[in-house]
Amino acid sequence: MIQTIKDAWKVPDLRKRILYTIMMLAVFRLGSHIYVPYINTEVLAEYIASNSMLGLFNIISGDNLKTFTVFAMGITPYINASIIMNLLTVAIPALERLAKQGDEGRKKISRYTRYAALILAVVQGLGTTLSMSSILTENTVFVKILVTVVITAGTAFLLWMGESITEKGIGNGVSLIIFLGIVSSIPTSITNIIDGIKAGTFPIYMLLVILLFIAASVVGVVAVNEGTRKIPIVYAKRVVGRKIYGGQNTHLPLKVNQSGVIPVIFASVMTMFPSTLASFFPKTKWLATLSSALSWGKFWTTVIYVALIIAFSYFYTMITFNPLDISNNLKQNGGVIPGIRPGAATTTYIRKISNRLTISGALFLVVIAIIPIIAGNLLKISLQFGGTSLLIMVGVALETVKALEQQLLIRNYKGFLK
Repeated sequence: MIQTIKDAWKVPDLRKRILYTIMMLAVFRLGSHIYVPYINTEVLAEYIASNSMLGLFNIISGDNLKTFTVFAMGITPYINASIIMNLLTVAIPALERLAKQGDEGRKKISRYTRYAALILAVVQGLGTTLSMSSILTENTVFVKILVTVVITAGTAFLLWMGESITEKGIGNGVSLIIFLGIVSSIPTSITNIIDGIKAGTFPIYMLLVILLFIAASVVGVVAVNEGTRKIPIVYAKRVVGRKIYGGQNTHLPLKVNQSGVIPVIFASVMTMFPSTLASFFPKTKWLATLSSALSWGKFWTTVIYVALIIAFSYFYTMITFNPLDISNNLKQNGGVIPGIRPGAATTTYIRKISNRLTISGALFLVVIAIIPIIAGNLLKISLQFGGTSLLIMVGVALETVKALEQQLLIRNYKGFLK
């Protein structure tokens, strides 16, 4: 990774892209210190500490929700919009056709996602302001409108920033913003651990356990994210005019964890949905009772969390990976899997392998996600979303390094052609 960064820095064009990315991320951190007016920060900190759902959003936003800066909502509306568009792509034939039209179709879907994200930003900004009206120093209509407009504008600016980084910088801009938000909360976590050790509330041996868990998790995440099952493919020779095509051996790579960290994020949001509803309707007794029964860390909540991670892993793989399309493409191009007949048999074989890989990746996500919950319950300390944060950080780091390597490869090819 270090060598890749060194090689990229020597290329003037890539150096500009890296500097642009750093500059935009610095603007993000600068905006994280611009506070929204009329907010009682002391009441806000207590409110977030008592609400698990807001705790997850706070981590994704990079502690901006905890301090209620202009980036308080972070990039969450865009994540929600992406989830909705993925679901609609499966349900609506017109969107499914767009997704299969290549770059032009994907650009249109991306534009629809941005529009949906802006609409959700307005709705979420208004909902956040109304549900957290107790943190306002002045509970008037003007103040509520002002706060809603400010945090919505902050999210819109982050959307533009993410797209700018993707276009003019290195890597996926939205992912890098989430990554930096999580990394920026690490110093606070370290300070809390040190304070806990000094106060005697945090066992010092737990520091070694946490470091070992982080090291093992990083190795595991890298291994699973990079792990692929290579299905051998043989292409038959074809004579077209005077040329012979095919006659080569290759493979179809299937990733062990095709869905990444998305199932964990989906499952976290769905598991704590009762808490979210209870925060919007604090006077509804049955919602408060349900929220208390399904609070984060309890046995049945963890069971539901695990079931949702596995379910979403299968669901997301199903909507992003189509064995039938792969089978048809192989058949049209004269490719076969040795020992498997073309057509329906090939589709069944690929789907069978994909299902096995999906359950393996899902179980790995479950282990990473629930170990902090179990450890927190046993030791009576807060380790919320530690596994989720780690998955996101390692995944984005790998993705960014790959983007650098691809840029280097493109320029090497250009140099060879010249």
